Amino acid sequence: MADKHNLDIRRVAILFAGGPAPGANAVISTAAFSFLEEGAQVYGIKHGYSRLAEYTAAGPLQEGTDYIRFNHETLTHSRTSRGIMIGTARTNPGKHVSSPEDLEDAELVAPLRRVYEGLCSLEVDALISIGGDDTLKTANKLKMFQDRLPEGARRFPIVHLPKTIDNDYTGIDFTFGYFTAVETLAEEIRNLNFDASAGKSYFVCEAMGRSAGWLAYGAAIAGEASMVLSVEDVTGALAAEEVVNAETGEKRKVMAIDRVIDRMVDMMLAREREGREYGTIVIAEGLAEFLPSSHLEGIDRDDHGHINISSLHLGSMMADLVSKRYAERTGRSRKVNGLQMGYEARCAPPIAFDVLLGSQLGVGAYRALVEEKLNGVMVSVERQFDLKFVPFSDLVDPKTLVTKVRFIDPKSDFHRLARFLETCVDS
Repeated sequence: MADKHNLDIRRVAILFAGGPAPGANAVISTAAFSFLEEGAQVYGIKHGYSRLAEYTAAGPLQEGTDYIRFNHETLTHSRTSRGIMIGTARTNPGKHVSSPEDLEDAELVAPLRRVYEGLCSLEVDALISIGGDDTLKTANKLKMFQDRLPEGARRFPIVHLPKTIDNDYTGIDFTFGYFTAVETLAEEIRNLNFDASAGKSYFVCEAMGRSAGWLAYGAAIAGEASMVLSVEDVTGALAAEEVVNAETGEKRKVMAIDRVIDRMVDMMLAREREGREYGTIVIAEGLAEFLPSSHLEGIDRDDHGHINISSLHLGSMMADLVSKRYAERTGRSRKVNGLQMGYEARCAPPIAFDVLLGSQLGVGAYRALVEEKLNGVMVSVERQFDLKFVPFSDLVDPKTLVTKVRFIDPKSDFHRLARFLETCVDS
């Protein structure tokens, strides 16, 4: 059951955090427009939580530098524009809070308190949070922080709008920007297919998708790739275990790299039998998390505990292994190129579907806060863009405050579609 509020919302803040996604401005502008039409003031907080998390120490918030005031002129022609009109950042003010008990610790919640005080200084009546699962966790923690304030303290409701080109969000079928990103990467793969054909070579394309394989699978299907593998495929013969603590015997699941590489080479040989000596292989960057620890030495982690995947060059690493294994098995050489894809898709011009979806989510923020008087919900859509509002409590683990990742179901027809269309390899 979602919480309710009884506020007359006359001033609202909109904040975007995390990586960019096509359609971001459709979300921001329609949310702002909805409130402007009702005579409310709308503030766009610039660059995520980066300035709010330093409030007090860095002084009062400055208009133009730390936030902007939306008006109808600033929103003109913005719905279909690329980029993020208020910028973004990955600052995580809730990174030290990993349980409800931590919210009682003044030191651990200090960054959240600064965010709260910064927003209070603008006298906002509500916050619209736009971002991925980490930003959803922050929104939930900020709400829980306010729930624990003394009676009579200022409180403002929070609604969250889901964003990620990875499409791995629980509570919504597709996130805005996903299909634009898929089309952008698919076009690259289609180009690489012709390049590979001309030179009788292969490309190993590393696609974004830290936790799940939606983007890799979508791009591979639409781009007519020869094979696609993601974290959901690290199972059965492609999975192994590695001891991470000799004293306790604790283990973690890792890729059986030799078997993964052999599967790729099997595919190459199958295509050769069909007269095709070229192809593209798409892998999700999240496979890096399943590398044996020997491959992760010296790799740093971000505020959310994620390894720095961009510094790992997984595509190039896998391409080198495939090339060597192919030579070992055939006695011949085959050029295999590795490359990273993804950043070029995050600010691509949004296709109509993502503009429609983003617009509905933006309007959904207004309807959740003003029409439904809700607090602590994520705006979602189902069927033909019908709005629904999902309580944070349905999306976040109450003990760990961690969100639930939505993986591709290996038994789903979507997963089977990729297997059906790619080059057949005997299991």
